[in-house]
Amino acid sequence: MNKVQYCPICNSQKFKSHFECKDYYATGEEFLICDCEQCGFRFTQNFPDEDKISRYYETSDYISHSNTQKGIVNKIYHFVRSFMLRRKANLIEKIAEKKQGTLLDFGCGIGFFLNEMNRRGWSVQGIEKSEEARRFAEKQFGLNIFSNEKVASLDSKTYDVITSWHSMEHIEFLNQTIDQLQMALKDDGVWFLAVPNSVSMDEKIYKSYWAAYDVPRHLWHFSPKSMSALLQKHGLTIQEMYPMPFDAFYISMLSEKYKGNRFSFIRGFVSGLYCYVKSISNIENSSSIIYIIRKS
Repeated sequence: MNKVQYCPICNSQKFKSHFECKDYYATGEEFLICDCEQCGFRFTQNFPDEDKISRYYETSDYISHSNTQKGIVNKIYHFVRSFMLRRKANLIEKIAEKKQGTLLDFGCGIGFFLNEMNRRGWSVQGIEKSEEARRFAEKQFGLNIFSNEKVASLDSKTYDVITSWHSMEHIEFLNQTIDQLQMALKDDGVWFLAVPNSVSMDEKIYKSYWAAYDVPRHLWHFSPKSMSALLQKHGLTIQEMYPMPFDAFYISMLSEKYKGNRFSFIRGFVSGLYCYVKSISNIENSSSIIYIIRKS
């Protein structure tokens, strides 16, 4: 197991226990969530080493690495994914002010987003830690996908756009990876980084049952404050933030299921609607946030 000794943001060694969360996907094991006493950054303590964590992804239910549509929640996920692919692509072309360019998707999963951008005429590459997901993307879409080791050899100032959709929370070597991606981004490039929001309204409701903790696959649990502080260390600035409105519904439905409640779909929908409404007036209530990042 990998014990966090230093906060990756402020280097403090003083942590406090928050609560324990259960791995509902693969093993049923419990993992401790801690907060840094100095800066408040939240993380999973004693998470598996990089060479041992693969077994926690080895389930057809891990939806970002599979194409399963088993169950109503998964069917909803795939329907929403189709809508969000177009929304993400349109947002990128609007913010980057380009209809074509070079794009790297870090943590590309099984390649649906990369395929959408490739279809629109972008020159795309992907990086993905899961060998099974890489094989699917290459076979299904003919995409150029590399393992995580590729990050260390990326060429400087290569990409107009870098995207990481729910991937940075999975990365063990957080600061090192951000440095490498920052280097690979062109000086006028844009990084679109989406992660769950640990101060969201749905986290406040579900606490240790909040599905977006997703231990031990999620190592780091970001808030707007901690994300801003982390990026500043690497010469990066958050330009804008956008909510991911559908995440509140999906996460709430899963969280209700984890709690063992009857009618989890209906209860989750109602809870997700409440959280979505709350996020309209305050983005910090949003279940997940897209950060628009540029070099300082």
